Amino acid sequence: MEPFDPTTHPHRRYNPLTNTHVLVSPHRTKRPWLGQTEPAEPSHLPQYDPACYLCPGNTRAGGKVNEMYTSTMAFENDYAAVLPPPGPVTPPAAHPLLTAEPIQGGCDVVCFHPRHDLSLPTLSLSDVENIVDEWTRVYMRRGTEPGIKYVQIFENKGAMMGCSNPHPHSQVWSLSTVPTLPAKELASLRNYASTTDVRPGVPTGPDGHACLLCEYVHHELSVTEDEGRVVITNEHFVALVPWWAYWPFEIMVIPHKRHISSFVHFTADEKYAFADIISRVTKRYDNIFSCSFAYAMGVHQRPLPPRRDDDGMYVQDADDVAHLHVHFEPPLLRSASVRKFLAGFEVMAEPQRDLTAEQAAKRLRNCPEVHYLQM
Repeated sequence: MEPFDPTTHPHRRYNPLTNTHVLVSPHRTKRPWLGQTEPAEPSHLPQYDPACYLCPGNTRAGGKVNEMYTSTMAFENDYAAVLPPPGPVTPPAAHPLLTAEPIQGGCDVVCFHPRHDLSLPTLSLSDVENIVDEWTRVYMRRGTEPGIKYVQIFENKGAMMGCSNPHPHSQVWSLSTVPTLPAKELASLRNYASTTDVRPGVPTGPDGHACLLCEYVHHELSVTEDEGRVVITNEHFVALVPWWAYWPFEIMVIPHKRHISSFVHFTADEKYAFADIISRVTKRYDNIFSCSFAYAMGVHQRPLPPRRDDDGMYVQDADDVAHLHVHFEPPLLRSASVRKFLAGFEVMAEPQRDLTAEQAAKRLRNCPEVHYLQM
């Protein structure tokens, strides 16, 4: 029997964050594509669009007028997915299998910049720092409201990811419960911390317990580039294609020098390094197919910002098991017009990918860091 080759032979990879598997079928990269193609995202947009709901001074769909903002701007979503308390109580379940529970909260929009034609990869580094500052402010404000148990920051970039407006922006949803995926990750992090011994040289959580993501990053940085999944690093953060990646060019951004629970815990140097790596990752995305690269991005951190004691010091609690990380999940597969679809086996059985994480990481590493529109 021939020896196993991960670049040729099908295999399953385990995701310890969600306790799931992904089927990897690298031999399928050779199959021809005769399926659906997507129109390429426009690369050239006007600096100001009078029909855009998010441009400065324009009237939004709900009738409110945007301020003439010059940096970032946050406002409450006119069409929020959840509504503030108090809300109605759900009626008794007609059957134990048909339960429902009320949920309240709020939804905010964070406009990255007044210019309609920019995005994370084409914004200046200082602009990206301003966005991190705004995310932190909304996280702190919403996370201290009564009844809120989780704050999710995310961005949908590109029409194929469901973005309804190309103006650069993200969203922040604040909920009265912890959603399914973050809850799975937190449970896995908590289980790892309580069952695993700390290894020498690996950063630990603030309580001195082992951290799944600290351990994982420590291992990834020890692997040789030819075999590895690291795309880029800077002084405080690493961007890598995770071993268990599902999307073709999926990237996770994680601190590697110390355990960081949330944006609130950033030092000034760490905030700069975070903005730097987000900028460099998104530039590589645009450069891989010379297009405005679509993705879904989400920040996973402590469900809520830490409490302070009477002396102004942060109070540690059970949520300190969280380790800040960012998921980038882009759909493009072979070109600017061919995307990966969630269908068939993936809907009925489990996630599947063709390109291995190592192959994807190598292609991303080889992309230049100067944006293709500026070359």
